[in-house]
Amino acid sequence: MDREAQFIGQSGAFLDAVERASRAAPMRRPVLVVGERGTGKELIAERLHRLSHRWQEPLVTMNCAALPETLIEAELFGHEAGAFTGATRARTGRFEEADKGTLFLDELGTLSMGAQERLLRAVEYGEVTRIGSSKPIRVDVRIVAATNEDLPAMAARGRFRPDLLDRLSFEVITLPPLRVREGDIAVLADHFGRRMAAELDWHTWPGFAPHVARQLEEHSWPGNVRELRNTAERAVYRWDDPARPIAHIQFDPFDSPWKPSAQAEAPTDRPAERAAPSPLGNFDEVSDLRSAVDGHERAIIEHHLGRNRYNQRQTAKALGLSYDQLRHCLRKHGLLERAEGA
Repeated sequence: MDREAQFIGQSGAFLDAVERASRAAPMRRPVLVVGERGTGKELIAERLHRLSHRWQEPLVTMNCAALPETLIEAELFGHEAGAFTGATRARTGRFEEADKGTLFLDELGTLSMGAQERLLRAVEYGEVTRIGSSKPIRVDVRIVAATNEDLPAMAARGRFRPDLLDRLSFEVITLPPLRVREGDIAVLADHFGRRMAAELDWHTWPGFAPHVARQLEEHSWPGNVRELRNTAERAVYRWDDPARPIAHIQFDPFDSPWKPSAQAEAPTDRPAERAAPSPLGNFDEVSDLRSAVDGHERAIIEHHLGRNRYNQRQTAKALGLSYDQLRHCLRKHGLLERAEGA
C-alpha cells in the first residue's frame, strides 16, 4: 500500500473493524462497508481485495454518485455500438473489467431502482448483459459495496430493494467515526503532521502545542479522518516557525471575515452590531465558576498567541488589551515563559 492507504489507529472499535475485514477477505461473498464520510471505507475495500485470493486480479472502483442516472447502467454493464445516442462503439462495463477480481461500488445508496434490479441479477446469477444486447456474459466478480446511508431504513421506505440488500449483506462492516476512536486523534494528527513537515523539508518535528492538541481532541470531526488529515497538514503548512510547536489551527478553511454571505443582506439604517462569541462548554458541568472562567480565559489567550505567532503586541491588540494587561494574563496563567520562547 502507498502512504495514502495506511491503517493508523489503536482504539478497540477501529481495530475490531479492521479485524473483521481481515477475516472476511478470503471469502467469495459480498461485503457491505458502512460508515460516515471520511472513515476509510475505501481502505477497507482495498484490504478486502488485497488479502483475498483475488489480490493479483483487478480491483475496479465505481462511485455510483458520480454519474448521472442515465449512464450508471452503461458504466456497470457496458453497451453495444448503437445502443443509444452517442454509443458509436461497443464498450465493456465495470463488471467485465473486474472479472476474476473485485468490484467496489461506492455510494451504493444512490443507485436507481432500475440499476438495482440489474445489479441483483448480476449478483444472483453471475451474468451481465450489455445494453443493446440480448446475450448474457458470465463474470466472476466479488462485490464490495460502501454507503453512508441507512440501507435497511431505505428498504423499508421502498427506496432500496430488500432482496438486493439481503444478497449484499453477507457481512456488514460498520466503521466507527473518529470521535469515538479513543486515543486515535492524537496518533493520526501526529502522523499527518510529521508527513507534512517532511514534505516541507523541516529537519525536526516540533509537534502540536498542548492547547492545539486539546482542541483537536475536543473537535467533533464531522469529516472524520479525511477532515483531520486536511486540518493537521494545513496547520503545519501555515506554521512558519519549525523550532516551536504548532500553536494555531483552523478547523474551517472557509472561515474568514471576508467570506461571501449566502445572500445579500437587506439594507438597514441601524449600525452593524458585533456578534458576541457563543459560550463554550456545557454549563451544567460547571461546579467551580472561577476555575471555569480562568480555563476559558487561558484557552482564548493560547489561541490568539498561536494565531499571532507569539507576537505579544499583536496578540494584545487582537484581544483589545494593553501590552501590560496581556503580560499580566500571561503571568497569571503560566504562559509567559512559553510566549517568550524560553
